Amino acid sequence: MQLLLAPMEGLLDFVLRDVLTRVGGSDRCVSEFIRVTGRLIPDHVFHRYIPELHNGCRTLSGVPVRPQLLGSDPESLAENAARLAQLGPFGVDLNFGCPAKVVNRHGGGASLLREPDRIGRVVEAVRRAVPAHMIVSTKMRLGYDDDSLAIDCAQAMAGGGSCELVVHARTKADGYRPPAYWERIPAIRDAVKIPVIANGEIWTVDDALRCRRESGCDDIMLGRGIVADPGLALAIRSVDAGNLPATIVEWNDLGPHIIRFWQMVCADLEPAQRAGRLKQWLNLLRRRFPQAEDAFNHVRTMRNQRDITAWLKTQHGPFEVTEPSQREVDWQLTH
Repeated sequence: MQLLLAPMEGLLDFVLRDVLTRVGGSDRCVSEFIRVTGRLIPDHVFHRYIPELHNGCRTLSGVPVRPQLLGSDPESLAENAARLAQLGPFGVDLNFGCPAKVVNRHGGGASLLREPDRIGRVVEAVRRAVPAHMIVSTKMRLGYDDDSLAIDCAQAMAGGGSCELVVHARTKADGYRPPAYWERIPAIRDAVKIPVIANGEIWTVDDALRCRRESGCDDIMLGRGIVADPGLALAIRSVDAGNLPATIVEWNDLGPHIIRFWQMVCADLEPAQRAGRLKQWLNLLRRRFPQAEDAFNHVRTMRNQRDITAWLKTQHGPFEVTEPSQREVDWQLTH
């Protein structure tokens, strides 16, 4: 069984990839999408999204990261995939599932699920552009408004040279509303000769077991569920190995990881992003941990790095954090 971390724009970035892979249980990550818009992307942009490229494209705990590209023009995607390949990524993933309006309005993400032929041309162009040994994988939803073209799209991806396919078991129209329709994945699996991985609405161990049963997939991709419960992958593995009750990561176990997260946020993100990123994670953690509710309520009105750091020290003990530069202090004073 392979457990993958999903690409989630604005949420599961390199900071959370580092923290969640330190908790353990995940086999591979897929990066947030990098949008391809008709120009060659500079190396520094790839490194900004995927700093793991400096570490053999692995997180500091050794888990591989596969960069994801999003676009609709085969030639431009191929050129950028070729440039990315020179940086030594752990394969290249192509996004055919993003439901965001701004992405779909410009012909990317899930909007391509209405054009299986174009999907095939995109995958084929990228496959030709990167070295033969490099994996090209794809991620799709069941469709745009409905799932009538799901098999056509999956076959176009496989026919174009995709080595692996993740299926988020909802349409673009479904968004993130439950449920996920895992029972629709077996027809896709039967239609292609490449590995298929199930994704969508996996919040608990029971969800994971039911997803595997209904989809017929051995492997699954975890998204918001593992952000809300960082021990989810470990718990799934524990139950899969026959250990009952499952191994559980408790709130106290997360203390060092929350500190690590905050240290990375302060060191690597812009001042305007720092407080919001912590609140975003605590907000999701509330789904699993009652203690996260108290933590969220304490920091929800805080915007200053030093105030949040001081409060975290009262909860988790002393730790070091990068102090704001004068430019950052000026920003805080004016905002």
